[in-house]
Amino acid sequence: MHLSVSHYIARIHSFNQSVQSKIPNFPSLHPSMASRKMNEYERQRLENIRRNDEMMAALKLHSKAASLLSKRPRVTTKSYSVKSEKKPKAETTVVIRRSLRTRGIPPDSKGLDAETLDSLPVLHSSPAKIEPSFKTLGPLPMSDAYKGEDDSDRSFIESIVGMAKKEAREGEFDGKDELRGSLKLESMDLNSDNIARIVPGRITAVRFFPSTSVKMVVAGNKFGNLGFWDVGDDKGRIYLYHPHPAPISEILVQPYCLSKIYTSCYDGFLRLMDAEKEIFDLVYSSDEAIFSLHQPKNEANCLYFGEGRGGLTVWDNRMGKCSSRWILHEGRINTIDFKCESPYVLATGSSDGTACTWDLRYANGDKMTALKTLTHERAVQSAYFSPSGCSLATTSTDNTIGIYSGADLEDAASVYHDNQTGRWLSSFRAIWGWDDSYLFIGNMKRGVDVLSTSQRKIVTTFQSAHMSAIPCRFDAHPYEVGMLAGATSGGQVYIWTSR
Repeated sequence: MHLSVSHYIARIHSFNQSVQSKIPNFPSLHPSMASRKMNEYERQRLENIRRNDEMMAALKLHSKAASLLSKRPRVTTKSYSVKSEKKPKAETTVVIRRSLRTRGIPPDSKGLDAETLDSLPVLHSSPAKIEPSFKTLGPLPMSDAYKGEDDSDRSFIESIVGMAKKEAREGEFDGKDELRGSLKLESMDLNSDNIARIVPGRITAVRFFPSTSVKMVVAGNKFGNLGFWDVGDDKGRIYLYHPHPAPISEILVQPYCLSKIYTSCYDGFLRLMDAEKEIFDLVYSSDEAIFSLHQPKNEANCLYFGEGRGGLTVWDNRMGKCSSRWILHEGRINTIDFKCESPYVLATGSSDGTACTWDLRYANGDKMTALKTLTHERAVQSAYFSPSGCSLATTSTDNTIGIYSGADLEDAASVYHDNQTGRWLSSFRAIWGWDDSYLFIGNMKRGVDVLSTSQRKIVTTFQSAHMSAIPCRFDAHPYEVGMLAGATSGGQVYIWTSR
């Protein structure tokens, strides 16, 4: 409001000054028009300009607008810092080409033999494929991948390893079961201290560390960066790494060992960040992109990922190779999610417009039949089981959120939601909270829509003056009811908390 008023006043003032400077004495400034008298329209126009100046001077609008602009609050946001690297100046050698004629030497009439011709480079051929370096294909030291402003990431590595050891001593804590159902929507709030720009560019995946002692967030972006933010750190330190050369599709923080984090990427690589060994180890590589990644709750040895066009691959760490692969969809698999109480049952959401549930026990070699197929008119961006496993929620670019419940997911409901994010934003994906009551999804008005599964509609929207971008990807803290992270296409992470 203040900006629009001041802008309007400034334009009026500028216009008046311009007119007065050009027409201090209207007839004398325009000799070609001095022979005629000023018409009624011109006299009225100059009179309006004079009255506007007198009115603004009487109301002191200029001084008031300036004071309002000077009092505008400025919110500082935590952000990553990248160390600057000075590129060495390349020394180019100037080669002077001189022909035989200019040097007075007769041309060689012997010509070239076949052996010499074969040794010459072939011109105008198609460019050869550049093979990746060994460092890209093999283990990548964390020190080489670190892009922070500090010279060393030693403090971060020590904190991650210390946190993992502390959690291991205290044992596993399933806080979701104890705190389920205690969320109060009216208590949700966004504090300016809980905002940070973790990575450059669009965030494609965001995850909380499953820890009871440290509130830490990790986010991956379209450039292959990983950013770590300790929310409780007073210094607001953010640690930035670059382990992949393409968009990161998913992040899995291992609950049994927080110092180990799996990341999948569109470059076809699956890496494991091991803070104790201080490397990004290469687990698996493929010629096809990896679009999704998941792991059953109590299964530490197997990884399930969506590879290529509709493929589901199982990687077994004990065998050190892929144990199974099926083609489940005609389009890529965007999400994979296991049913919490049935580690053999999973759901997949695909760009072919379907969401399916599967039972791995019924797999027959390289073929598997879906238990249930849910159809949308356009791509299904996500399909997630509820915390209890009794319901399934889908998000589609046909502008619907599907809610399915019942023993066979026969009770279906479709809720309208604008999911047209365009090419510059990550797609919307509705996620479950801490029980089966609510779904959370971003909207195009810089808010968070809350959908009630019992009422089958959006019941409220989280909004804040601190929100400067559209949140697209979300994660709910597994042990803190009411702590919700929303990530944007500008690299920011907003953390809503319950007051």
